[in-house]
Amino acid sequence: MAEQETKTATAEVKPATPQAKPELPKAEEQTNCLACNKPLKKIKRYYRDGKYYCAKKCWRNFINKPR
Repeated sequence: MAEQETKTATAEVKPATPQAKPELPKAEEQTNCLACNKPLKKIKRYYRDGKYYCAKKCWRNFINKPR
């Protein structure tokens, strides 16, 4: 009976095989302000709600534009 338990225990253990992970497409990086379409510089960026603007003024204009 002990032999049967060890056989089933060794049969269940499988070595881990590395599988190729599918590569996800890279998210595009935002390069221009959404309000005025100026190019964004690394130093001067204003981040709100997952989007980048060139200044707080542009963010306010973008928020108030549809109204």
